[in-house]
Amino acid sequence: MALSAGLTATFLMTSMSSLAVAQAAPAAKNNAADVAFMAGMIHHHAQAIEMVALMAGRTKTPTLVSLGERINVSQKDEIAMMQQWLRDHGEAVPAPMGAEHAGMDMGEAPMMPGMLSKTQMAELAKAKGVAFDRLFLTGMIQHHAGALTMVKELFATNGAGNNTAVFRFASDVDADQRAEITRMRALLKVLPTK
Repeated sequence: MALSAGLTATFLMTSMSSLAVAQAAPAAKNNAADVAFMAGMIHHHAQAIEMVALMAGRTKTPTLVSLGERINVSQKDEIAMMQQWLRDHGEAVPAPMGAEHAGMDMGEAPMMPGMLSKTQMAELAKAKGVAFDRLFLTGMIQHHAGALTMVKELFATNGAGNNTAVFRFASDVDADQRAEITRMRALLKVLPTK
C-alpha cells in the first residue's frame, strides 16, 4: 500500500510538473503565409462583392444575375469564416476593402493578384447591357485567376497551408474558382457581340 501511495504521489507530481511546463510553453506561432493569405483573401473577396453590386440596373441576363448571386453569398460567407479564423488565432482582422481601394496604395493591404484596377472598376460601373456583361465576365475571370495565383503561392511557401482549416479553404477556393472560370468562359462565348 505504501508503495502504491508513493507511486501515485510520484505520478501526480510528474503529471503536475508536465502540466505546468505545457502551460508555460508559448502557443505555436501562426504561419505568416497562412495569415497573409486569409487577410489578403478578405480584400480579394470584398472586391468580387463590389463587382456583383454593380449588376443592379446594368444587366438583365438571367444566368449572369444567378452567377452574381452565388458569388455574393459564397464570398460573404467566406469573408466571415476568414475573419473568424484570424480572430481565433489571435491575429488582426482586416475590414474588407473593395473597389473603392482598387489601384490605390492600401498600406498593409496591397492589391491582391487579379484584382481589378480603379480604371477597370470605373469602366465596369459605366457599362450597361451586353457591354457590362462582357466586362463583368472578363473582369471576374481575371479576378478568379488571381485567387488561383494566391492559392498557388500559398502552397508553394514552405510550411504554409499545413493548418487544416487553411488547407481546406484554399483547396476549396481553387476548385470553386476553376469551376466558375469554366462557367464564365462558356457564358462569354454565347453572349451577343453587341
